[in-house]
Amino acid sequence: MASIRLTRPTLEVIKVLLACTVDDPAWGLKICEQTDLGSGTVYPILERLIDAGWAIRYQETGAHPGRPRRYYYELTAVGQRAACEARERKPRLFGLRPAGEGGAA
Repeated sequence: MASIRLTRPTLEVIKVLLACTVDDPAWGLKICEQTDLGSGTVYPILERLIDAGWAIRYQETGAHPGRPRRYYYELTAVGQRAACEARERKPRLFGLRPAGEGGAA
């Protein structure tokens, strides 16, 4: 399994994948819109995540009139563990405060 550089764009893609559910899956354009990154950035990141075993891709099976079938992306168990570890190492990039840093109560 390849290692992934956790750049800011990669973390943004991972955050979107973490937020998606079975009822609200992530697909390429949705990820581009939610991360404010271009397809030339997002798709290579997704391919690296797949190659590393952190994510899977599967094709839409339902009706899709007027548009091509979508490919959905989701994190694997390995990817979810890696994302949790990344969140602990780089909490600010996930919109969290580091442990021990807090405001006045």
